Amino acid sequence: MPRLPTDDTRRAHPARAALGAIILASALATGPTRAAPTSDGSSSRATQDVGHALVQLNGEPLATYVRTKPPKGKKIDFASNTARAYRAQLSNRRNDYKAWLRANVPQASVTGEFDTSLNAVAVKLGGASLAQVSATSMVKSAQYQGLFYPNQATIVDPDLALISAEQAWARNGGTAASAGAGVKVAIVDSGIDQSHPCFSDSGYAAQPRLGDQRYTNNKVIAARVFNNKLPQNGFTAEAVGEHGTHVAGTVACNYRTPAMVSGVTIPYPMSGVAPRALLGNYNVFPGTVDSARSEDILNALEAAYADGMDVANMSLGGGSHGIQDLLTVAVDNLDHANMVVSISNGNEGPGYFTVGSPGMAARGLTAGASSVGHFVGAPVTADGVAHGAASGDFATVGPAGMTAPLAVLTGTTNGLSTACVPLTAGSLTGRIALLSRGVCSFSTKVRNAQEAGAAAVLVANNVAGDPTAMGSDGTAGQPTIPAYMVSIGSGQTLKLLNGTSTAIGAALSYFSSANSNIMAGFSSQGPTDVDFRVKPDVVAPGVNVLSSIPVNHCAAPASSCFAFLSGTSMAAPHLAGSAAVVRSQHQGWSAAEVRSAVVNTARRDALKDFRFAAAVNDVNIVGAGLENLLAAVNASVAVDPVSLSFNGVPSGSGQTRQASMTLTNVSGSAKTFDLSLGAQPPGVTYSVSPATLALAASGSATVTVTMRAAVGATGHQQCVLEIKEGGASVAHAVLFTLMK
Repeated sequence: MPRLPTDDTRRAHPARAALGAIILASALATGPTRAAPTSDGSSSRATQDVGHALVQLNGEPLATYVRTKPPKGKKIDFASNTARAYRAQLSNRRNDYKAWLRANVPQASVTGEFDTSLNAVAVKLGGASLAQVSATSMVKSAQYQGLFYPNQATIVDPDLALISAEQAWARNGGTAASAGAGVKVAIVDSGIDQSHPCFSDSGYAAQPRLGDQRYTNNKVIAARVFNNKLPQNGFTAEAVGEHGTHVAGTVACNYRTPAMVSGVTIPYPMSGVAPRALLGNYNVFPGTVDSARSEDILNALEAAYADGMDVANMSLGGGSHGIQDLLTVAVDNLDHANMVVSISNGNEGPGYFTVGSPGMAARGLTAGASSVGHFVGAPVTADGVAHGAASGDFATVGPAGMTAPLAVLTGTTNGLSTACVPLTAGSLTGRIALLSRGVCSFSTKVRNAQEAGAAAVLVANNVAGDPTAMGSDGTAGQPTIPAYMVSIGSGQTLKLLNGTSTAIGAALSYFSSANSNIMAGFSSQGPTDVDFRVKPDVVAPGVNVLSSIPVNHCAAPASSCFAFLSGTSMAAPHLAGSAAVVRSQHQGWSAAEVRSAVVNTARRDALKDFRFAAAVNDVNIVGAGLENLLAAVNASVAVDPVSLSFNGVPSGSGQTRQASMTLTNVSGSAKTFDLSLGAQPPGVTYSVSPATLALAASGSATVTVTMRAAVGATGHQQCVLEIKEGGASVAHAVLFTLMK
């Protein structure tokens, strides 16, 4: 599949990431007026820190050890004698390893220790190799630390409407004022500005505050910082960059908080998906740090679990390092220990096999990104029709606006030129140039138009959806004329109006459009490496998502401290907030049951391709579909695993393989479920047995799914397992086989 044009820019959060280094998943620059996009170069970043390792020791961690793993719906009892004794045993093993390391590999040193999600230590190698630090029977495995980076709606909130959030709040006796109440969500990111109106603690009961209390209140109840260079750099949990505060607002901004962007009042007050949930700030990108090592993230996750957090959100990602990537193992173990972990799928799409770590975790709740049809922009009027235009890093028109003839540059991209080569001097003098996005940077095309005499530039988008904010490429001699982006549809209309008097207004406005539920071109796609599982699990809004930013990033009043950002970073907190709402309404459900409710009740046939705006159902693009929180809180059956993969099958083998799924009745009363399969793909045949399950309340049963591959079958073979009650679909799970 083709990649996004190289002029696409990502609005970089000054924060960072790291597992080796994790990348904040906010991706494509989409805020119409806000800031510092950078050129799309994330794929060239380092994905491992070869100076630091995670060394997994023999022995299960607390989350999975048979005597300490919690029962269904419960957390580890750290205060129990059994847990305390086993922690002491694990500590002794780590001490034995540290003594061995000092004696045999003295240049290496332990920088961190873990026992909840992993039985492991973090090691600064000091020039030693992985083989050297693992040359003892005490070690189960060793790997370099990953590096991870942030993965950058009277009018109802369009964002919440897309996932039926407000209807979900009212189910099971709930209200908007109580949605998510009692649930604690950890934001493993770049910090939360607790002074923002979204996180005012007015009306909240007093809470124990954990960590650095300067950055807490009774809404944001924990503030901790994790960085292995913390002592010498003096980092705090303070939110310096935008990313974490934006993510936190999507999860749990207080109900109906007034919002403004670039002086434009948003015509609806904003709410988080779980507006009454409590938040924890676990800052792994402090100050201007833009990447986090695996140990920083593991420390944050284990601290969040120990602090009693029920859900964790990680809008970050880094490179995939195989099926036994220890960060993904930790995520899986924490799910077993009853903490839901929501993760962004990454911004490396389009294209298969672009999902990274930790989004590839089998038991992570992993999000792909789709669009929300709204933005703030300037009006561009030609032939009596007004079009919305998004600005970005480039100049905008003065207070009086601008009126000039339109100059259409024709070419081969939707009939328009990309203007990536110099234009004839004087050919655009005094005119507003219309050209296309694609091939080269925005700076290049705007500069070329300016040198040809253009008074301003309109760049037509080359993919479906609303216009996005254009970022500069950072090169010397940036253009100085006004430049905006219009949608692909507006571009097609305007290209017929060459020479028409065209006005660009100075006053920005809020624009609502029909461009919702379009898959983001940047959204990473599965299957995963090695075991070829379906990822993302489900899709949520992640393009032009309105949420909070720190108050020191904008002028007063605080209600102006909002921005539109895009990325799978913006999609993941929708899932985290959804998990909080489900947990608040079903307090006895396990993390796996909550996760299944969000995934296996998603809406199919709701998402569209970013190039053609046609329906897209490829499971490695959309997972189970677009999340539907109303269906999730009403779920009657949980599925584990949430999808099935039959891995890679040689094309000429004609193999038959089997896999099992466990179905649990979570409805509270006896149910009979009928199982059937959707349309069969051309290369394999799927079947399920038994076809009917009668389950008592809380009862579980295992079904077997059989895949029979035809000799010579190729490509991605997918199917849907339907779970029905009384003829009505109540859940579905996707099945996938990669024919190699």
